[in-house]
Formats: sequence, C-alpha cells, structure tokens
Amino acid sequence: MKIYDGASLRNVALVGHGHTGKTQLISALLYTAGMVNRLGKVDDGTSVTDYDEEEIQRKFSISASLAHAEWGKVKINFLDTPGYNIFLHETEGALVAADSALVLVHAVSGIEVQTEKTWSFCEKFNLPRALVINQMDRDRAGFARTLEALQKSFGRTVIPVQLPSGEEKNFRGIVDLVYMKAYTYEAGGSGKAKEEEIPADLAEAATQAHEALVEMVAEGNDKLMEEFFEKGTIPVEDLVPGMRDAIAARRLHPVLACSGLQNIGSENLLNFVADFLPSPVERGELEGLDGEGGNAIKRKIADDQPAAVYVFKTVADPFAGRVSYYKVMSGTLKNEANLSNFSRGSAERFSHIGVVQGKAQAAIAELHAGDIGAVAKLKDTLTGDTLGDKAAPILFPKVKLADPAISFAIEAKSRGDEDKLSTAVHRILEEDLMLRFSRDPQTKEFLLSGAGQQHVEVAVSKLKRRFNLEVTLKAPKIPYRETIRAKAEAQGKHKKQTGGHGQYGDCWIKMEPLARGAGFEFVNDIFGGAIPRNFIPAVEKGIVEAASKGYLAGYPVVDFRVILFDGSYHDVDSSEIAFKLAGSKGFKKCMEQAKPCLLEPIMNVEITVPDNFSGDIMGNLNGRRGRIQGMDPKGGSTVVKAQVPLAEMLTYASDLTSMTQGRGTYSMEYSHYDVVPQMIADKIVAAHKPSAEAEEEE
Repeated sequence: MKIYDGASLRNVALVGHGHTGKTQLISALLYTAGMVNRLGKVDDGTSVTDYDEEEIQRKFSISASLAHAEWGKVKINFLDTPGYNIFLHETEGALVAADSALVLVHAVSGIEVQTEKTWSFCEKFNLPRALVINQMDRDRAGFARTLEALQKSFGRTVIPVQLPSGEEKNFRGIVDLVYMKAYTYEAGGSGKAKEEEIPADLAEAATQAHEALVEMVAEGNDKLMEEFFEKGTIPVEDLVPGMRDAIAARRLHPVLACSGLQNIGSENLLNFVADFLPSPVERGELEGLDGEGGNAIKRKIADDQPAAVYVFKTVADPFAGRVSYYKVMSGTLKNEANLSNFSRGSAERFSHIGVVQGKAQAAIAELHAGDIGAVAKLKDTLTGDTLGDKAAPILFPKVKLADPAISFAIEAKSRGDEDKLSTAVHRILEEDLMLRFSRDPQTKEFLLSGAGQQHVEVAVSKLKRRFNLEVTLKAPKIPYRETIRAKAEAQGKHKKQTGGHGQYGDCWIKMEPLARGAGFEFVNDIFGGAIPRNFIPAVEKGIVEAASKGYLAGYPVVDFRVILFDGSYHDVDSSEIAFKLAGSKGFKKCMEQAKPCLLEPIMNVEITVPDNFSGDIMGNLNGRRGRIQGMDPKGGSTVVKAQVPLAEMLTYASDLTSMTQGRGTYSMEYSHYDVVPQMIADKIVAAHKPSAEAEEEE
C-alpha cells in the first residue's frame, strides 16, 4: 500500500437518509477506481462496506464503516454511515474523522427527515459538503424538482456543478458545468466516462447554470468579482481554485448527479472529490485540551507536529479482539510505535497498523497526519480516547451522544450462560456507545437500553452470532419517577431498647417541591446542636435511600427539597444508623402529606409521512395522549411534530408501518418528565402493590 502525505488525502463521509444509496455508491466508486474486481451490490449482499451479517440480512447499514480508493495522486478515505434514525449516533461519531461530506439525496423522494438531521451534523463539525442526487435512473426521478427542494431547505448556496443527461431509464451521463463538457456512461458498466460535446437540447440550460455557478463563486471573492465584472465570466483556470476555496469556506454547496447501482457518474464524482474537496491539512488547526489543567491548546494537522491519534470507532471482533479505528490528528504514526493514552493514563503499542477496506485490512509501514487506519488488540483504549507522544499531551473532545430512548429487561436463556452475559454485553458496549447496560436496583433486572427497539434487537443478534449467547428480551420498563406537589413537615424518630446500648435518632424535616428536573436538595438548618454535626449526613443518607425506593409505586422520588430544622439525640444511644433510620421514617411521613404523584418521560417525536396519511397520524397521536406541536409540508410529505409519553410509543414502529404501508418514518428523543394522569397512575400503583407486599413479607 502506497503511503500518502496529508495534502494527498481526502476523508469523505457519505451521509443522508436511509436507502439513498450510500453503500451502493461507495461500491461503484471502488469498482471504478479499480480497488475491487467486481461491482458489489447491496441487494446481493456483496457490497464492500456492508459486510456484517446483520447488515447483509437487513439490507441497510447499521454501523459506520471504512473503505479507500486511490485515484490519480490522491487517496480517498470513504466513511459509509447509517441513514436510519436509530443508528444515526454511528454517523455522528464517525464525522470526527471526516474532512468533508457528500450528502446523498434520493432523486425520487427528495429531502427526507434524516437528510436534514445529517446536514445539521455536518454543520456541527464545520464540514464542507456537496450534495449528490443519487438514483437518477429510478422511475419518477427528478433532478430539477429535488434541486428546488434543496435550495428551499438549505439556501441559495446550494448550486449545481453538474446537470443530468437524461432521467429515469434514459439517464446516461452528466454535463460538467465547470469544464462545460458532457460525459456519457454505459449502464451497469465500468464507471468510466466518454467525453463529448454538450448535446444541443441541454446547451442553453448548461450555459445558464454555468453562469449562475460563476456568479456564486465570484460572490465571496473580491479578486474574482473584479475579474467577473471585467470579462463577464471567470476562466476555468481561475474558477477551479475559486470554487475550491468557496467549498472549503462553506460558501458553496455543489450539487452532483449519479446512479450508484448503474455506475453512472462515478468517474466524475471521483474527480470532483479529488479536485475540489479539502485535504485534512487545509482544515486549519485542531482544538484540544492540555494534559494538566484542561487548558485549551491548538495543534496543526501536519507531519512536523508531535504524534496524536483519536480513536473514533471500536469493533468487537471475536477472533481479532478489540479493533480500534483512528485518525492521525498530527505527526506521523509508524508501525510498532509506543504511544501514551492521555484519556486513561496508560501506554499502548501500535503493532501491525493497517488501512481498512470494508472488513479487510492491509498492513502499512506508517500513516501521515490526516490519514485513517486501524489497529487490533490495544489493551485499554476505547472510542473517544486520544493517544500520542508522551512529551506533548493533548486531549481531543469526545462526541456527546443523546441518551438512549428505550430499555428492555434482558436475561440469558440458559442458567449456564448467566456468567457470560455481562462480559459479552460489555464487549458490544465498547463497539456501540449508544447502548447502556445496567441493573435496576428496584426490579433487580438487567436492562439493555438503546435508541429504539430495532437497535436493541441488533445488539441481541450480535450477542448470539459473535459470542454464542442467547438472551430473551422482556417488555421495556418505563422509567417512571415520583415527586411531590405540596409542602409537608414531619418528625422521624427511631427509638429501640434491647438491653445494653439502645438506638436513638430523632429529626424534624420539612419537604417542598422543586422545579421539574431539579433533582434533590438537602438543606441543613440545625441550630444550637440539636443534632450533632457528625449525624447530619446520616439523616440525608436515610432520606436519599428511602427516596430511591419510592413511595407510591417503587419509582425514585425526584425534584424535592428537604430542610432538616430540628431534632434530638442521646449521648449514648445515638448512632449514624439510628439517624439514618430516623431520616427514612421522616421522609415516609412527609410523603403521606405532600400529595405525591407519578411522573412519566415525554418524548419529542417527529413523524414524516406522505400527505394523504397525515390525518390518520394526527388522530392516532391524539389517541396516544400526544400533543401536536406543529406540521411542516415538505415536497409531497408532511412532518408532524408532537410530544408523546414514552409509554404510548413502545409499539409505534410497527403501528406506523401498518398505517402508512411502510412509507412513514419517525424519530424520537427525550424531552422532559410530566405528571401521569390520575386514572393511569392508579393502575400503575395498583400493579405495584402485589410485588411491594411480597417484598414486605420477605
């Protein structure tokens, strides 16, 4: 494998809504560049970057993956990312390694929910980007219609640099608006183009589009603006560097056309990436924190800087062990290098470093600043860690992901596998930062939490396939909370005499509600030593423990303040345990008076459906206690925004599919907690009573 310097690298993430053809397009580009000997297809399970059994079976990407193409004097690292909302955390995590993005848009469906979501991710990471209208060979494909929708959503800086030559079954090539040449391809062919003159029927449209492109490039550049006014145009030798600068500065978002499945437009797309998208060294300086006081420092992406790498993805391989995907942020990484893990304070040896092509790795002697590679069997390193030269510590910020939206109780099918469960799940957790594994102190169940039901099911499939561990999932538990709506005051007194030392603790507390989300607050208002200072933490501990076990239905009590204002003690019989029990008793007595109620998580839900289904969707949401927040029309579709209790959304995925014939999509994220209506709360409390009584009997 040839070694490339930073200026000859392009790190490009392909992002967009699900089924826009990102994986298929990468397969086409790799075939066109001669990196693979056949055109892999997603439908056949032969694509390069969807190699996991789950992805092959489901026919969509579940996790971010890597591939690379050598094109001319440039090496292009492709990051293939998922487009379905419950796997978008993988996309967000992978964008750290990208220096630009291709946002894929379906030529028939146009802008969809995750198009905007992935666009916002690119904004977050300040990535220059181009838009690719893919699947131009499909029935009802429309370049002009899709372009208009893109300009409406993302602004006038979205401007075509190519026009399609033909559409639907007649899509045969593209017109390059920079060089004003036409290129034709054979459908399902090599991806190599034949250069021609622009057809007469496209000449006028191409001229107008070229002029619009020239004006947009000149707009942000005084020198080019002067040339434009002098000559009425900008010659190609000035237009190309001007366009590069405008794309890097995010003043211009070019639009291209292609068909990944038919391999049309591939050569032109590779040329565009190599000629116009920025290299890592052009991205400027990186910001990080120093190793001591957490002060901000900057580091150039250059070979002459100290070595630093950032691990952006981990794969749990049952044979190779832990495989770490990283980007060389600065310096040069050589094989067998010893680096310090600044995130964990340990040392790591980078043995057998390599570059990645789907599931295959090729050994390489060294990687320069800006390049992406992989290494197996690092001891302590996990996703988000920074490693580098011990003499020049730097910490790059980790990507903050949203919290999981749903939890399932999980248990091993056979008794013999119970010991393996925790180890295997933690291996999967290393790979997927959105998953959480915990033990519910109330139900004593192990909980696996994720972005959605399908996300958790995929994790379970991996446990079975990779670690031969079969588990069962039970219905998800809703993380209800309890709180109070009124003030209360009570005495908590624990007195016991059993011969010898007794137990004595006495406290008076006030309880009052706090704002939603405020948590728990403890105020020590004791004067004159009514309770010795060393016993006061015990009172708080007793209250905290009692609150964690709940009062109404066993759910933690939140958003309240406790004021400890009086009490008494005994010189001999008082102890920490006595005051802890007194605090617990005082808490329970206050709860009797403080109008306790249940809280439930409310989710922000966005549903995108064809216009003719919007009425059914709104009616269904009202039946789920949803509050409609608004509706936005979007090119034949409607985006319905609502706030709905999580308890009502557990079966929504399958219900939405049946309501919209599989054409609806939704995304969901946590918003806030709100009071459960009394009728529903009564049922939850009643369901809890038998288990509470059983616990008391034990």
